[in-house]
Formats: sequence, structure tokens, C-alpha cells
Amino acid sequence: MTTQQHAIGSGFGARSTTSDVLTGIDLSGKLALVTGGYSGLGLETTRALAGAGAHVVVPARRRSTAVEALGGIEGVEVAEMDLADLDGVRAFAEEFLASGRDIDILINNAGIMAAPETRVGPGWEAQFAINHLGHYALVNRLWPAIAGGGGARVVSVSSNGHQLSDIHWDDPHFTRHPYDKWQAYGQAKTANALFALRLDALGRNTGVRAFSVHPGTIATQLGRHMSPEELAELSETIEASPTNVGWKAPEEGAATQVWAATSPRLAGMGGVYCEDCDIAEPASEGTELGSGVSAWATDPERAARLWALSAELTGVDAFAE
Repeated sequence: MTTQQHAIGSGFGARSTTSDVLTGIDLSGKLALVTGGYSGLGLETTRALAGAGAHVVVPARRRSTAVEALGGIEGVEVAEMDLADLDGVRAFAEEFLASGRDIDILINNAGIMAAPETRVGPGWEAQFAINHLGHYALVNRLWPAIAGGGGARVVSVSSNGHQLSDIHWDDPHFTRHPYDKWQAYGQAKTANALFALRLDALGRNTGVRAFSVHPGTIATQLGRHMSPEELAELSETIEASPTNVGWKAPEEGAATQVWAATSPRLAGMGGVYCEDCDIAEPASEGTELGSGVSAWATDPERAARLWALSAELTGVDAFAE
């Protein structure tokens, strides 16, 4: 059954925190995996899930940094993995599968934003490669563990930045057109939403449901590639939006992904884009960096097309016949 892209009256909102959305929820015996779970919103997410009783696995590009950041949080293990290196993603997944454990929650949290033109792997544009293709490969590689327990949830952290761009179908890696870091970021965030939409359609018969989320505007290291002038300009754009809810604290920003991963209200639902701890409404046409979700990020045909492209690029598809 398709979930409608409309708010369900969750009882939470823009100022809800991870503690709020986890009230009364016991994750004891559950295993969660959080990419980038050692800084910014990822750290808050790891802390919240572990605090509710989950065992949290954090694959990290900077393993020693992750170990230091997560020190003192019980129930967390760190492994080495770089989303830009698909061989490394495969190695991590193989090692995890060999442990025989199932995954109850997987949050695709890691990402980069507005990066200068960077090429990874076989010349792929880094934002699309890291934010989307790396996570696509990871989920497909880990699919036996995700589907094994029944009832798992996969959450992809998108952004209202998806409103900046549809997928550049004719040139996703900006090899034939001038590189634009915001178009590249917007494309990657649209890809995150479309990935969740397609994964939910493919995986729901096994009990796995998928969601994408916009966490809100939070001051984290995500903006490390931006100059002070660019950050100021972005702040002005966001604050000028009629739907702006203001800057969020990290525990507020992480709340939507934690809510999507754990809320009983979402039982039997999936494939939708969420914000402010609820399912988002469709965005008004022409909206940029405001609330709601653009039509191109909720289109099943685009989602299927992106899945096929991702499978071709990465050579991985857990659902291939």
C-alpha cells in the first residue's frame, strides 16, 4: 500500500528533540548502523539510539576520530569504511555479514555539501558518489542482514536542498557541462529521496520500509567547504523563506531521522520524505530551500530510473533477477 505524502499529525514538530521522539521507546536488542555517526547529526543520532538501548555500529572513514568522538557512549562499535571507495564498502559489508547479525535500523547519514569539484572512483562527481552511490552500494551489499530480521527501517538523510535540482540524467557527473556545486548537491539530495522511495517499493514485501528526511538547518561541519560569505548568503536565503522554522540545535536536527527510524506511528508506512518529525507535505512549485518535497523527488518512475543507473554504475543490485 502506497503511503500518502501528507502529514499524519505525529504530535511532534520542528523543536522536538531526539529525547522527545524516543520517549517510551525501548531499543534493547536492536542493532542500528549509522554512517557518519561520529560527528554532527550523526553523533547525536548515535547517542540517542544507544541511549534507548540499541547497539550501534558506526562505519567511519576516520576511524581514530570516530573512536575518540564516541568514547564514553556505551553500546557502540566502530568499523572502517569510506563511502567514496566501493571496494572498501564491499569489504565492510562482507565482514559485517560474516558476523551473522541482522540490522534493524540503518541510517544513511554521512554526506558532503557544496564541495569543490572532486572526482572519486572512476571519475565520479564526489557529492553524487558519496551521498548517494556509496549508500546505494552499502544497502545493497548489506541487504541479507537488513531483510533477515523482518521489520527493518532504512532512513536516508536528504535535505530541502533537493529542491535545487532534479537528477541531471544526461550528465550526472558533470563531465560534459560546467560543474556547479549547488546543482550537484541538489542532485545528490534528490537522489537520497528517490533511493528511499524505490527501496521501499522493492523491500516492503520483506517487511523492510524506507524513508528520506530533511533534518532542518543546523550549524555542523557539513558546511566546511563554504566560505563565511557563502554561509552568510545561505543563511539569508533560508531565513527569507516564508516557511523557515529557524536554525535547529543538533538534538532537534537529528530528531526527524530518529523518529523515522523508530516511530510506531509509521508502522506499515514507507517511501515518503519527512521533515520536522512528520511526513512532509508536497512543496509549492518553484520552492527553493523551503518546506515540503518537490515533485521530482517523489516520482516512482524517476526512482526506478535512478535505481537502474546506480546498479549499472556500481555493479550491485540485491534485487536483480
